[in-house]
Formats: sequence, structure tokens, C-alpha cells
Amino acid sequence: MSRADRERHWASIGESGSTAGIRLMLAIHERLGMGVFRAVLAPVTLYYWLRRPLARRASREYQHRLRHFCPGVRLPRLATLAHFTSFGTAMLERILALHGRLDLDRVRVMDRDRLAAAIESGRGGLIVVSHLGNHEICQLLGRLRPELSMSLVMHTHHARRFNALFDDIERPMAVELIEVSDMGPATAQRLQARIAAGGFVVIAADRDPIEQHARRRDISFLGATAPFPEGAFWLATLLRCPLYFLICARHQGHYHVHFESLGDGADPSRRERSTWIATAMTLFVERLEHYCCRYPLQWFNFYAFWHARSATPEQRVPESSGS
Repeated sequence: MSRADRERHWASIGESGSTAGIRLMLAIHERLGMGVFRAVLAPVTLYYWLRRPLARRASREYQHRLRHFCPGVRLPRLATLAHFTSFGTAMLERILALHGRLDLDRVRVMDRDRLAAAIESGRGGLIVVSHLGNHEICQLLGRLRPELSMSLVMHTHHARRFNALFDDIERPMAVELIEVSDMGPATAQRLQARIAAGGFVVIAADRDPIEQHARRRDISFLGATAPFPEGAFWLATLLRCPLYFLICARHQGHYHVHFESLGDGADPSRRERSTWIATAMTLFVERLEHYCCRYPLQWFNFYAFWHARSATPEQRVPESSGS
């Protein structure tokens, strides 16, 4: 991986803002309401939009590909700024959810029967999530289903200031956080124990792996090739557990939770694992494309995601700095 590649890799991009600033925004929301929060959010968003040219370009590239892939999608003027604003709102919602201060009545589980069946089966499972929407809101489901337990595998090297927001509060449900850098035999055993007890392991599956030699697979996403990590899918076969896909997206003042099956890691034999993984990954990407078209301003990957050489001339992103 070249120096330029490292600089473009998502893991090399630090968290913007400070813990104090985020706490201030949370206090404004709590004391003055959402209207005042949105008024304050506007100049803050504009500041980061102006200060983050690489993120602007990534947003523009995503929207350019989305328009070609979903011709009927509607995006507002200054769409990259609207994309940043959507992310700012999602940040607040994440904080409110993890503090247990989000109204549970606004959460609508679109696949309630499938989720209930997965919990009641007692088998647990592995849930792959993406950076579309706000899957942290789903942790509130523990208030409806106390038996729902999750272990969240995440990259925290550059997000510790954000995680510090939750060090001094009691979350609405017990969620075990496991850093990606800890993944190894001991971590695998801990995850296996969690699943064997009927729990769920949650892993994001739409970012290029941090480790240079990690397993990855190039898959067509919104019309151009992009690298997706194989880790979560291999883990499902190693742990011999069901594999699910979860999305939580904002829609007309509510949060729609979509919970879908991607297959069962106990089905393939050792020889069939590679084929099973390829099929499950392709299905995951296809469903991610579907939800990007449905919730176009809620996929929050603000870095160079696609292989530059994979784009056809009509798919290449204009160099203009406009949105």
C-alpha cells in the first residue's frame, strides 16, 4: 500500500471535532430542542464541509455513481452539503441512542417476525452492518427484548474521543465493544462463546480492511468495483452460525429497522465455504445498493471507496469542486 493509499484509507482519517464540542451539541439539543440544534448544526456542518475537501469529493463520487445506478433517485441542490448535514444529525441520534434518550416509539422494525425468530431460535448469529443509517439505534431494541445481547466489533483507534462520551453513563443495554485490532484466537473464542449463548456479534462489512494483507474481495457496487472485507463472512462459516444483515435508517421522522437473512454459515462444507462466502457477499452488496437508493443521503463513507481504474468514462467523477 503506497503512502497516497494510506492517506486515502478510512483508518488514516481522524475523527473530526472534540468530545467537548459533541457534548455541547448534545446539551443544546436537550435544553433547547431539535429546532435550535438544527440551527446550530448548520454553520458547524458548513465549517466541516469547507474544511474537508477529500470528504466532499468522496461524497460527490458516491452521489455521482448513485445517480447512474438509480436514475430515479432524487438528490437536493448542494447535495454534498446535505450529505454532511445528514451525517451531523446521525451523530446526534447515535449519541441519544447510546445514552438511552431516543424515543423508542420512533423505531419501527420492518422485519419484526424475522428478528423475533432469530432471537427465539437460541442460536444467536453474526450480524453484518454497514455505514448506511445508524445501526447504533438498534441497541435500543434491548429495551423491548431484554434477552437480546450483542457484541459490537469495531475500529476504535481513531474514535476513542467519541467513545469517551459513553464512559460515564449506563447504556440502555449491555453492549460489549471489541476493537478490530484484538481479532485473534482469543477474540474468536469470546465471539464463539457469545453466539453459543444465543447472542449476536455485530461487524461492519462495507469498509476496506485495516490490515494490508486482510482478506478482501472486489465486488461491483453502484456500477464500479470496490473492495469489501471477507472477514465477517469467513467468521460466519468458522463459527457455523446464521448470518444476518441489519440496517436502521431515518425516514419521515422515524427509524426503520430492516433485518434480513444472508444465509447460514453452518450449511457449507469446508470445500463449499469459498462459494458460499462469495454468494453471501454478493447478496450483501446488492442489498446495500438497494438501501442506498432508498435512503440516498445516509451512506456515510467519506473516503475514496472505489477502485479508480474500475470506472468507465461515463462513470468517472467530474473534477469540479461543486456539489
